[in-house]
Amino acid sequence: MDATPSPPLFSFRPGWKTLYESSMSGKVQRKVKIEGRELLQPPLEVFTSEELQILNMSPERESCLSYHMNFVPKQIAHLNHLTVLYMDTNGLEEIPPEIGTLNRLLRLTLSNNSLSSLPAELADLQGLRSLHLANNHFSSFPAVVCQLSSLTFLDVSDNQIEAIPPSIKQLKNLQTFLLALNCVERLPEEFCSLTKLSCLWLGHNKLKELPANFGNLALLDWEYNHCSYNLEGNPLCRPPIDVCSRGPKEIEAYFASC
Repeated sequence: MDATPSPPLFSFRPGWKTLYESSMSGKVQRKVKIEGRELLQPPLEVFTSEELQILNMSPERESCLSYHMNFVPKQIAHLNHLTVLYMDTNGLEEIPPEIGTLNRLLRLTLSNNSLSSLPAELADLQGLRSLHLANNHFSSFPAVVCQLSSLTFLDVSDNQIEAIPPSIKQLKNLQTFLLALNCVERLPEEFCSLTKLSCLWLGHNKLKELPANFGNLALLDWEYNHCSYNLEGNPLCRPPIDVCSRGPKEIEAYFASC
């Protein structure tokens, strides 16, 4: 006999709905999606449930794009069981420091907004594994991101980032790093400490050379998985682009012969 379904967290209102979905472990996760006009001023009632685990506040359909959030309510701090937070494709210019209280958060998506900085409190999200910041207004790499040592996925593509800080070496668990469509002129030698990288997109930056120890990134096996890298659109001369396109081993051999 099937178990009785859990009662809804809230009464249904137009523009947002309560859902339940199973995780890979088979556990039922409580999910709320807010859409349409409700995004203009998210209902504070949503932020009263400590049981909520997944909150989606991203417009998806083209007809909904005229409705988006311009601010994140500080009451989000009450959602201390939240593991996934979607806030893509809104009009956000800042994230409140209260985001740092969501210490169970595993995935945070903030792409397609108007962010130029992140709060220092983001560093408190030490369990965060996936961070999406593409298509925002970052002109410098948000240094606080380098303190998120559990990250395995990071997307900062399509910004105006000019430099990567040496503290990037702290992201030892990073496996996917999407940095395409920026203005990066050089990678620090510390970048070569990211030895778990298996996917790296550096296309359409201003890179003229790669670090001498780039060959340490041995898991970037471009010979067999061409989707794992992107270097096109850079004025590379050390090594030349034809050498770079053959993968880390060829890059290592190039520098060894210099």
